[in-house]
Amino acid sequence: MPQPNVYGQYRQVQVNTASPGKLILMLYQGAIKALKKAVDLIDRKEYGEKGDQLIKAQDIIMELNLALDMKTGDIAESLHQLYMYAYRKLVVANLEIDKEGIQEVIGMLENLYEAWEVAVQSTEGATATPAAPPMPKLSVTG
Repeated sequence: MPQPNVYGQYRQVQVNTASPGKLILMLYQGAIKALKKAVDLIDRKEYGEKGDQLIKAQDIIMELNLALDMKTGDIAESLHQLYMYAYRKLVVANLEIDKEGIQEVIGMLENLYEAWEVAVQSTEGATATPAAPPMPKLSVTG
């Protein structure tokens, strides 16, 4: 008799019961995890699976972008620009096997994660969900 996928079931419950802010944090965690795995796979010269991990991170970044409420103003527009920059950077990193590009995106996502974490913690217990996190000091170039 096969064992039930307890981890998968637990994860599904987490997703189904999480606040919108915590869902954003989970998305950041998933993207960061996939990118770190991609860097490790490059080090091991496992390029096929590296591509799978980068595409997973790209998909998550696109979901984060699609979740933005552009009516909220400058912060949403800034996040949109950052997400599009990260997405393009990962496309190039996948084609050129660019570890430094991946690590740049990891750093950017970790900064955004920390900003969202502060926003979520500051509103925990309140009924409202933050429209956008405080913006970290990041430069968009490239």
